[in-house]
Amino acid sequence: MFLLDLLLPQRCTCCDLIVDADELLCEECLQQINFCNEDFGTHNKLYRRLQLLFPLRNAFSLMEFEKESLSRKIIHELKYNGRERHGKFFAEWTSERLQFNEREKPTVIVGVPLHPKKKRKRGYNQLDLFNQILGERMKIPVDKEALIRTNFRRSQASKNKARREKTDQGFRLVKPLTHTHFLLTDDVCTTGNTLASCAWELLKEPSNSVSILAIAHES
Repeated sequence: MFLLDLLLPQRCTCCDLIVDADELLCEECLQQINFCNEDFGTHNKLYRRLQLLFPLRNAFSLMEFEKESLSRKIIHELKYNGRERHGKFFAEWTSERLQFNEREKPTVIVGVPLHPKKKRKRGYNQLDLFNQILGERMKIPVDKEALIRTNFRRSQASKNKARREKTDQGFRLVKPLTHTHFLLTDDVCTTGNTLASCAWELLKEPSNSVSILAIAHES
């Protein structure tokens, strides 16, 4: 064990119990997470939510995003409290549960981008480390530069549902990608409008297809 592990041991982000350095939660707290336990495909809650918004190939969500839940707490820490490292654990949990055959394996992973102004303020895109680790585990390349956000907006968490649905969200695909099966990732799917805006941009090329992976989705 390293000296740093002795002086500053990893603690469960929920109950503060000391855990292994490669763990986010203790076993007891991990049991509080409401994992979706649904397959990557067309027979799950996330797919049913998104299928009417754009042509969707497959979908997968890791967790339920419930009010006052532990999943909500740790995702908010990832996004707003500088806990970028949480993305590593989410990716590991996802790779343990995400399975697909070679025919349905995506070509590239693309995350919902932050506007540069927001990324500078936060210091990182909360999806970058998640996508990196997931790509390594699933052996799928990641492209952080293909899709950019062209307008700046306030956090979705600060808006009520009606206002979120009216938000004009601009995205642009800056690379000429064709015959590509995108795995588009996001931290939380609420109304689905952000994912739809990204997906329609990726689908401007008719030979492309889009599958969705959300770390969590609102019930």
